[in-house]
Amino acid sequence: MAAPVVRIQSDWDQVLRKNEEEAWLSCRSPGKPTLYGTLTCQGVNSDGVPEIKASEGFVVSEITKKSLLVSCPRENASSKFLAPYTTFCRIHNKSVTCLDISSGGGLGVSTSADGTMKIWQAANGEIRRRLEGHVYDVNCCRFFPSGLVVLSGGMDAQLKIWSAENGSCAATFQGHKAGILDVAIVDRGRNVVSSSRDGTARLWDCGRSACLGLVADCGAPINGIALGEADNTLNLDSPENRPSE
Repeated sequence: MAAPVVRIQSDWDQVLRKNEEEAWLSCRSPGKPTLYGTLTCQGVNSDGVPEIKASEGFVVSEITKKSLLVSCPRENASSKFLAPYTTFCRIHNKSVTCLDISSGGGLGVSTSADGTMKIWQAANGEIRRRLEGHVYDVNCCRFFPSGLVVLSGGMDAQLKIWSAENGSCAATFQGHKAGILDVAIVDRGRNVVSSSRDGTARLWDCGRSACLGLVADCGAPINGIALGEADNTLNLDSPENRPSE
């Protein structure tokens, strides 16, 4: 079951520094009516930290100049919001749907509801490359560990590998029956994993552009992927009767 999500007005950090100004809030839990509320600035103290009050149904705490924690007790949900130290307004024309930063921190890649995928300088937002080749919207993008290659997945059910240096598409993977919702890179990037609206997660060999097999078949869309390292331990559980000393 999906967890409840707390959301806040995108420019809250600017609005809540002005006395009596309000920023909207919402808490959405699947299958339940969305709860809406507001945060109101009641002034700024001598340290430059705003004094903020939450409307009924929400609690605000841990307020600093650049962050705050909003909780919704009804749904037992909370989110900490961090203010940006810089904003790039000219990379996309509509909302950003996915974003990743290269391992060295120098480049960013992002996809948008405007149908574009772009590589840009993380320092100043200058656009370096436009990656064009997916038929419909691009849902997800990730840098390989080298920072020189990008992996993307789109509603056209294709994965693509791109050069961050010249924007060319080096490989295309096909096999999913519906749009791809997330991708993940295994270790240094010899293999990648994708999840799709078709209910499957697949493991791919990048060198051969081939699917190695299904990782999961859930019968419903798989929205996200998280990879972790498996250790070599074996859990034998606890004995029913404690052994004698």
